[in-house]
Amino acid sequence: MSVEISTTSNGQRSGLAGVPLAVEPLNRKDFTTDQEVRWCPGCGDYAVLSAFQGFMPEAGIKRENTVIISGIGCSSRFPYYVDSYGMHSIHGRAPAIATGVATSRPDLGVWVVTGDGDALSIGGNHLIHALRRNVNFTILLFNNRIYGLTKGQYSPTSEIGKITKSTPYGSLDNPFNPLSLALGAEATFVARTVDSDRKHLTAMLKAAAEHRGASFIEIYQNCPIFNDDAFAAVKEKDTKAEAIIPLVDGEPILFGIDNRLGVIRDQQTGELKVAEVAEVGLENIVVHDEHHPDPAYAFGLSRLTTPGVLERAPIGIFRSVDAPAYDDLAREQVAAAAEKYDSDDDALQQMINGRDTWTVD
Repeated sequence: MSVEISTTSNGQRSGLAGVPLAVEPLNRKDFTTDQEVRWCPGCGDYAVLSAFQGFMPEAGIKRENTVIISGIGCSSRFPYYVDSYGMHSIHGRAPAIATGVATSRPDLGVWVVTGDGDALSIGGNHLIHALRRNVNFTILLFNNRIYGLTKGQYSPTSEIGKITKSTPYGSLDNPFNPLSLALGAEATFVARTVDSDRKHLTAMLKAAAEHRGASFIEIYQNCPIFNDDAFAAVKEKDTKAEAIIPLVDGEPILFGIDNRLGVIRDQQTGELKVAEVAEVGLENIVVHDEHHPDPAYAFGLSRLTTPGVLERAPIGIFRSVDAPAYDDLAREQVAAAAEKYDSDDDALQQMINGRDTWTVD
């Protein structure tokens, strides 16, 4: 994997989203701590951690320029196992803390590691507003469709009818589709991958890290203890060809054995749906455009994920568009204000006074 490298004004080499690169070559060991990794045997978190620790040396980002902020949950142990700066923060509040880090330190590569419960329940507001603002960090949402750390309660992504400790007669809640939620907030980079597909997962990490602005990756992650085989259809050899809809920019959206299935746009409703290629013709298959400016297209793709017991889902980059990053704009605003105060003695007082002031005689 190659990473595009540029040089900043002070001569510092920079790579992913302008973050300074290490001078000396790094390896996987450099990003591995001495902490015992404490997840259950077979947990998908191990695969994500391994892919991340393998990706970071190839990206070449300095360890001291890497910050990982997590919330609460099994996934949120992540910062302990990566030898960089990090914080195991507050339940659901990782995006808020990461916003402060990214805004104050443009030289850092900031990662948010969260789970479906942490991000979509108590942290729902923080997540959508971080995406809406387009803060320059990457959010990795580990989705196992269950609360694992607290021993198996249903989560915001659990299917209707899910029997758990907290729903003994079955969940009544309509589950969130995390990608639909992110795209509804008009996130500028949205992708999905699977914990067991190391190559694809690494490619998504690289693409997200290169994006300037908020990047959101949903990772289907197996919980073998409390929700085993929740994503069996997209993981198992005998079923994944018919279950995974691969998204590749500029290519027709085809899948299934011998590419017998494809995605088309319904001429009456405008919705995207799956059809037999032999029946509709290859010329009518939608060509994927991850750079489409309107999030409605990517939102339509996200709705192809089958609800309930997952049987089919698109995998890849749904949306990747350029837009001003919140933290860049904030720093520019502060710099402009500081320059004005330096040049005008009355400017600061005028700002403090504001426009809603009056004089009482």
